[in-house]
Amino acid sequence: MVFNWFRRQHSDRATPQEQEQPTSAPLPPLSEPAQVASTEQQSQDVAPSSLSWAKAAYKNIKQSQQATEPAAETESLEKIEPVTPVADSPAGTQSEVSEPSAPAPLPLWAKGMSDRQARLERLKATAIEAPEQVVTPPAVAKADATATPEAPAEVPGLAFDEGFLWSAEILAAQGRRPEDISIEEITWLKQLRQGLDKTRRNIVNQLKAIVGQGPLNQAAVMEIEALLLQADVGVEATDTIINTLQNKLRTEVLPPDAAIAYLKKLLRDMLDRPLHQSHNPTFAPEKGTLNIWLMTGVNGAGKTTTIGKIAHIAQKSGYKCLIGAADTFRAAAVEQVKIWGQRSGIEVIANPGQNTDPAAVVFDAIAAAQSRGTELLLVDTAGRLQNKKNLMDELSKIRRIVDKKAPNAKVESLLVLDATLGQNGLRQAEVFAQAAHLSGVVLTKLDGTAKGGVALAVVQQLGLPIRFIGAGEGIEDLRPFSSYEFVEALMSS
Repeated sequence: MVFNWFRRQHSDRATPQEQEQPTSAPLPPLSEPAQVASTEQQSQDVAPSSLSWAKAAYKNIKQSQQATEPAAETESLEKIEPVTPVADSPAGTQSEVSEPSAPAPLPLWAKGMSDRQARLERLKATAIEAPEQVVTPPAVAKADATATPEAPAEVPGLAFDEGFLWSAEILAAQGRRPEDISIEEITWLKQLRQGLDKTRRNIVNQLKAIVGQGPLNQAAVMEIEALLLQADVGVEATDTIINTLQNKLRTEVLPPDAAIAYLKKLLRDMLDRPLHQSHNPTFAPEKGTLNIWLMTGVNGAGKTTTIGKIAHIAQKSGYKCLIGAADTFRAAAVEQVKIWGQRSGIEVIANPGQNTDPAAVVFDAIAAAQSRGTELLLVDTAGRLQNKKNLMDELSKIRRIVDKKAPNAKVESLLVLDATLGQNGLRQAEVFAQAAHLSGVVLTKLDGTAKGGVALAVVQQLGLPIRFIGAGEGIEDLRPFSSYEFVEALMSS
């Protein structure tokens, strides 16, 4: 069973209609403010339905791991050569195998140790074992009384902790079924929440302090405005949020929980707005045809690393992938992308020469992809500043080569932005959007000092959707963007 990370579903499903009809009853999606508010009220104490859903998902993950273990053990046993019995060996060797020699007499000190060991064994056998009394703290006893008494068996490498419960709630709220949850999804959500931990602590704590004083008023709205600006949301996006909040206040009074729930919904709508206007809501390679993704951005944003991680996702999702190393300016760039290709098991097309034409490398990579039936070609371009006109013209040349060599291919251009740059990345995105015809943004390094609000600024000011986000240095630490998961990880308590 192959899990398609681009579409967040298993690829062996027959039709989309079958996927939309879950056999088990998942939790309803939390899209309305009232539903989101009810979830916030239950944040301190997990609802019984959520707990049972999480246990079912945990049990299914364990069963899937146990199903894969016997297959691995069978393969390892088949590799072991059978041992032939020694039947026709010479007399001397046969006597050594079948009739071992009599043991030598033990010395006095060894006899004394064996006697003491025998007495200890007799004492253990005749002793009466008293049951050990375990003292349970009152808080633990109260929690056990509210939750189900039996705990799920431990899954190696995955703890049934608060992070797992939160991840399970997020997946259940999106209509997912427990039997379709993979350990990679749980691990990713926990990693995303951990990466946004610093921003979440500041935003949530201050928001609760603001809205906890009572219904929102103009003074509270101004404090929220300052909080959003500190989180790198940007002036334009902050003005939109504040104006919407003020219009809401003119019609009704929002209690604290409803105010936070309404703010979450507002942020999700802003992040999804480009998908409802001019961009495709689904961003995934099309099966059976050639898809070419150009990765652009400045030096140090993480383009090469992002290519290696997307190639890993494509390989795990069942796509035939190829990488074109068109970054011929930076030293050791080709070697770096080759290492990422080895990690993900993807072949890399590169030119052995120094300072070769990047457009020529793209030409060769497209020819190789067409001859091998590749479904996804990832092209690594050289890092360039937005004010270097000659390099930006080179980027436009690469795009013309792609359009001429593969006119029927599905071409996408992704801008890789370092989230730690904050508002400085907006000018980069503006210039790159003109030269490369951008179809989306990849936000990287959210696990560092990034504040996460730059995602709202990019969407609001440039109208570009966020396609991928990275929250770590590992090969599994980049995943397709979900506005619901991002907002919950950013603002959940």
